Amino acid sequence: MRSQIIQAQIAPALVLIAITTLASLNLFQHATNPAKYLAIGVTAATGLLATISQYAAVREGEALLNSISLLEKPSALSSKIAASRSALVQTTVAIVGIDAAIFALVVWAILGK
Repeated sequence: MRSQIIQAQIAPALVLIAITTLASLNLFQHATNPAKYLAIGVTAATGLLATISQYAAVREGEALLNSISLLEKPSALSSKIAASRSALVQTTVAIVGIDAAIFALVVWAILGK
């Protein structure tokens, strides 16, 4: 699951690198509105797809935790893993919150003056 989450971040990270670079060079200030909206749209699309894949990985992890919790004689490791369900819930909240905050900052960097 971790490798899926990491791989899902490659495209959005590259998009954010490009947006950050363009914004730091004040290139959006002189860009046309359609170019600005395209940048926002591409950022939204890549971010949304990454969020969906992250959420899917979390849901699969949750299913695994549920399966582990059904074991009759779990090992110490599997018991510890099964007990980490609350961390998954926190991870889901963090993913959505961080993604929303980053998207708001991207919109501000592109449209802000």
